[in-house]
Amino acid sequence: MLEHGGNLRAAARAFGRPVQDWIDLSSGLNPHWYRAPALADNAWHRLPEIDDALLRAACAFYGAPAMLAVAGTQAAIQALPRLRPPSRVVVAAPSYAEHAHHWNGHGHTLREVPYAGLETVVDDCDVLVVCNPNNPTGATIPAATLLDWAERLAARGGWLVVDEAFADTAPLESVAAHSAQPGLIVLRSLGKFFGLAGVRVGFVGAEALLLTALADWLGPWAVSGPAQQVARAALEDFPWHWATREKLKQQGERLRALLSMHRIASSGTDLFQWWPEPQAVAFHAHMAERGIWVRLFNGAAHGIRLGLPPDDTAWRCLAQALTDWTRST
Repeated sequence: MLEHGGNLRAAARAFGRPVQDWIDLSSGLNPHWYRAPALADNAWHRLPEIDDALLRAACAFYGAPAMLAVAGTQAAIQALPRLRPPSRVVVAAPSYAEHAHHWNGHGHTLREVPYAGLETVVDDCDVLVVCNPNNPTGATIPAATLLDWAERLAARGGWLVVDEAFADTAPLESVAAHSAQPGLIVLRSLGKFFGLAGVRVGFVGAEALLLTALADWLGPWAVSGPAQQVARAALEDFPWHWATREKLKQQGERLRALLSMHRIASSGTDLFQWWPEPQAVAFHAHMAERGIWVRLFNGAAHGIRLGLPPDDTAWRCLAQALTDWTRST
């Protein structure tokens, strides 16, 4: 199993600090998550057939013509490689590691290509997988470019898979509105912007035949009844969306400014910042010794990603830890 952010139990074991005593900046989730409403009395009783109202809410929020609800986009990431014959697959690197992990099997031939070089391989693969905005770097590809790639891939039966897990703070970059066109598959998640990673709800936008094939492979009752109720409430709360986007924009700018004060030139989104840190292992240990858990990348991306502190105390702790790091280096 691959390593991911949010692994506080591993942090507690490694550094001898109880889980509740950590400031977790490792996952890039909104620390001010959507507060789940009270559930209907039968939420735990009925078999969880997918609620049509949930799908309408997802289409309205994401601007997509049709969507399939899944148990987090992880479920789709694991299933999609099983729905194609052996193919030439390119996954952007660095990116969310689960994509390459699951496409590297089922008879497929996998290449990992730097984000900046993807244009050069569009016509030399059958499947192209891109995170947009990218995780962990925050880099983006214009929607018009992605749509051009999707059209070129679809002309020969190929797919463009666009993971938009971090797109909710920048909806104009999304291609979800075009996801009914052949060959374009868009993944969306409630985990990041809504801060509801524990609910395990995501959505897939694609042409009808592919959505049907994916639903058949995943089987019945893919998303629990309680999760569906929470997801629908979150997707339909437009005043919360508007207020939260503004709040995250302000906090994202605050985090960028704080890092810049300590000579760290970062990139990212309103939910996280990332930079190629030459002393990444030492920085990670430095923060962990102070009870701050950040995301260490040692593969294609050798660097650090950190998310937004949840409160003023956490902001002060991060600022002091950065000051200590600057003095020590």
